[in-house]
Amino acid sequence: MTNNVWFKTIISLSLLLLIPVSAYAMHIMEGFLPIGWAVFWGMLSLPFLAFGVIKINKLVDTSPSIKMLLALAGAFVFVLSALKIPSVTGSCSHPTGVGLAAILFGPSVTSVLGLIVLIFQAILLAHGGITTLGANVFSMAIAGPIIAFLTYKGVKKAGGSSAIAVFFAAALGDLLTYMMTAIQLALAFPDPAGGFVTSLGKFMTVFAVTQIPLAISEGILTVIIFNVLHAYNSRELQQLNVLNRGGNI
Repeated sequence: MTNNVWFKTIISLSLLLLIPVSAYAMHIMEGFLPIGWAVFWGMLSLPFLAFGVIKINKLVDTSPSIKMLLALAGAFVFVLSALKIPSVTGSCSHPTGVGLAAILFGPSVTSVLGLIVLIFQAILLAHGGITTLGANVFSMAIAGPIIAFLTYKGVKKAGGSSAIAVFFAAALGDLLTYMMTAIQLALAFPDPAGGFVTSLGKFMTVFAVTQIPLAISEGILTVIIFNVLHAYNSRELQQLNVLNRGGNI
């Protein structure tokens, strides 16, 4: 029952976000990238997505009860990544929500969840775009989750508490997403005088103003949600090897 309440709550919040917004509020917006770069990032994302689909199928076949947790993680990504703060021209700053999914399911599964979220946001919210889908997937649904997953595992292996591991995983996954977005924009639009490096510095400087506070906030929120899941979904977390068999983090 508790699972259903949390799921319905997050879905309700998602529906509140289905309100038309200004066209400047985007990840990387439709048509903003040159076609060559749009194709490049799309092709680069395909292997990760293919592996993620395979892993999800195996996961659901092995543990059907995980479906609700998958839906919850996807809804969490949708809600947070739809909260838009305009930043660099052609893009925006916002939380990503991928840290939680990466901790629970790993980066490959998170890439598929991120793809689904980005497609819905591009179609329903004009947030992102279809031509820039590959670039947005790679930054938010692949690069960010990989760093979040490695950070969580690294902090836990070093003996850090679960709260610290979850916080840094979510926060660094968020920041890495925007570092990758800055790299994508700098590659596509190098500075006429200083080239890629100068352009990258400009993009990262502007993003940092809004993204660092957002990353900290996302880390705190993810810890809260993770603690709720630990309290009410310990069996599923044990199946995912997030908790040990004794129910400890």
